[in-house]
Amino acid sequence: MHELSVVIEVVKTVEEFAKKNGVTRIDRLVLQIGELSSMIPAYIEECFPCAVDGTTLESTRLEIEILPGNARCRACGKTFNLLENKGACPACGVKDAEILSGREFMIKEIVAC
Repeated sequence: MHELSVVIEVVKTVEEFAKKNGVTRIDRLVLQIGELSSMIPAYIEECFPCAVDGTTLESTRLEIEILPGNARCRACGKTFNLLENKGACPACGVKDAEILSGREFMIKEIVAC
């Protein structure tokens, strides 16, 4: 489970941001995770309490937004969700697509009190 090490790095990044900006308490942290990324949102949520234990983020609420794994068919140009369509274009059935989104893992928002 590599999620723990990733969440620990997120916590370090947020703590550095807070320190540089004179923020003493963070109410909410919003992460965006793509459907096609190697991160499993449930594992991120599970790891978060351990990662923030003893840090300035200890009382921070975590929110996760899932970004869809969208692609554009190279044959017909249709944009579609890869997972919902099992990798095949719903318009022409071709399984050759350019990934447009869904691989992201980002800190979207840090909400201070």
